[in-house]
Amino acid sequence: MGTEDLQVDRGPAPAVEVDDLLAAQWPDARCELDFTSPFELLVATVLSAQTTDVRVNAVTPELFRRWPGPEELAAASQEELEEVLRPLGFFRAKATSLRGLAAALLADHGGQVPADLDALVRLPGVGRKTANVVLGNAFDIPGITVDTHVGRLARRLGWSTSKDAVKVEREIAALVPQERWTMLCHRLIFHGRRVCHARRPACGACVLAELCPSYGIGETDSDAAEALVRRPE
Repeated sequence: MGTEDLQVDRGPAPAVEVDDLLAAQWPDARCELDFTSPFELLVATVLSAQTTDVRVNAVTPELFRRWPGPEELAAASQEELEEVLRPLGFFRAKATSLRGLAAALLADHGGQVPADLDALVRLPGVGRKTANVVLGNAFDIPGITVDTHVGRLARRLGWSTSKDAVKVEREIAALVPQERWTMLCHRLIFHGRRVCHARRPACGACVLAELCPSYGIGETDSDAAEALVRRPE
């Protein structure tokens, strides 16, 4: 049995109250990928698979300097693109994916990123998680992004028992008003990265301790828990 399967005797944490507490705890919660346009965010989010936002942010300035839009990216040399993406890992597959994505944007959307979930997920390499990131952060259209942190916290908070991202997305959507969706996910991701870690959550330093049905699966001593918290730089 994994740690996230252990629970104390409490019901699901009230989602709106959780969101309010996390908003106070993490007032700077945001998308941690750097971007200046929907196209840049779409590309950066695709690249973020199986790597960190920090690594993506280190690569994208050069990427967008050399290939600033879908027309340039679709015509990019595979070898040159691979070289720029090499620090991210899986750079060959990611280079191929980006060229296909750019070509599809040109062929199907006139080079523009569509502000529509169904259209986004039809693009090569774009799933619901990526689509919701783009909708919420580039177009201000509410979306629920179920990454590894959001899924883990949803289960620990008693909001879901599923590991299926689409099901978790729908279950969270039923718990909070639509206008909260995007920021709730940012706050859950911030909290998951900094406090509610996968292997050893800092329960004793958690603002959700009195609400969380999984309180106690991690370190409950306040000093020891505080030492586990990863503070933002």
